[in-house]
Amino acid sequence: MRKVLPFLLLALPLLLVTACGDNEKAPLDIPAAYDGANFDANAATELGLISRFRKMVAEAQKGRSGAPVSLDSLNYWYTTGTPSVQSLASGYFAPKVTVWNAELVKASGNSYTPGTPSGDGGTYGGYLFNENGLELEQMIDKGLYGAFMYKHFDDLTNSAITPATVDRMLAIFGANPAFPNSYQASRHPRPDTLSANYTARRDKNDGKGPYTAIRDAFIQLQAAAQAGDDYQEERDEAIETIRVQWENANAATIINYLHTTISKLSATNPSEADKASALHAYSEAVGFAQGWRTLPNKKITDQQIDEILQLLNAPENGTPASYRFVTDPLNELPKLTQVIGKLKAIYAFSDQDIEDFKRNWVIDQNR
Repeated sequence: MRKVLPFLLLALPLLLVTACGDNEKAPLDIPAAYDGANFDANAATELGLISRFRKMVAEAQKGRSGAPVSLDSLNYWYTTGTPSVQSLASGYFAPKVTVWNAELVKASGNSYTPGTPSGDGGTYGGYLFNENGLELEQMIDKGLYGAFMYKHFDDLTNSAITPATVDRMLAIFGANPAFPNSYQASRHPRPDTLSANYTARRDKNDGKGPYTAIRDAFIQLQAAAQAGDDYQEERDEAIETIRVQWENANAATIINYLHTTISKLSATNPSEADKASALHAYSEAVGFAQGWRTLPNKKITDQQIDEILQLLNAPENGTPASYRFVTDPLNELPKLTQVIGKLKAIYAFSDQDIEDFKRNWVIDQNR
C-alpha cells in the first residue's frame, strides 16, 4: 500500500489535466463558403414575403408614369399571407404604410409642381410625390427595409437558431449563399437584393467593408448553428456583427442619398429632371431613416432619428415640407449637411468614410 500511494499522488496531476482537456471544446470549424444546399426550402417563408413586398412596390411604381394606382392591390400584397408583410412590420411603422398607401393612390393620375402644398400631389419628373413633395413610394419601400426586414431578422434571433433559421435570416437580408456582393443581374445569376444590395454598394471590395463582414458573419453563424449549443458565444458574436454592419450600411446609404440631393440641388440652374431626381433621392433617405424608428438592438436612438427627421423637413409628428429643398435650396440644403454630420458622429464614421459613401462601388468597380 505504501508503494502504491506515492505512485497515485504523482499520477493525480496528470489525470486532472487529462480530464480537463477532454472537456474543452474544439475551436469552431468555419468553412470558406456558405452551405446553400437547403436554402430555398428553408427560406420559403421569407422568399414568399419578399415576393409579395415587391409586388406591392411594383403597384406603387405604376404611379410614376401618371397611371392610377390600385389601393386594393397595394393593400392585398401588404396584408396577404401568413405571415404577411404587415404582420411582421414594427407596430410603429405598419399603420403608417396603410395611410401612405391611401395617400399615394390619391396622388396617382395627377401632376405636381413643388411649391405651396395644394391638392393631392402627383407626378413630377418621372416620380410620384404627395402635395408636400415627399415620395410615398420610397417611404413605404425603403422604410420597410428596416421596419419589416431588419425587424424580422431580429425577431428570428429570439428563438432557437438552427441552420434553417440562418437561411431565413440570410434571405430577409436580401443575400443568398453565393454572396455575389453585387446587384447586377447581367453579371450574376442570382444577384443581391434589398438591404444586401445597398450594403454591397457601400463595400469597396477590399476585405474591410460591411458586405464582406456580414458575409463572413453568416458563414460563422451557420457553422455555429450546425455545431450545436457549445458554440453559442460564436453564434452570438456573428449575430452582433450582422446587426452592427447592417445598421452601419443603412446609415451610410442615407448619407449617400443626401450627398446626391445636395449635389443636384446646389448646381447652377438645375433642370426639372434634376430637381425631381433630387427629391427622389431625398425621399429614399427619409424612408431609410424613419424605418428604423422603434426597432430593438440598434445603435441610433429614436430621439436621434426624430432630430434627423426634423432636419429632413419630415417631422415624426408633423406635416412634411419636403418641397422646400427645391424651392429654397440656399436655406434648406445646410440641414442635409447637418444630418450627415449627426450620422458621422453617431456611427464614428471617418472623413474618408463620408467621402466614400458618395460612391456606388458596385458600379464603380463593375462587379
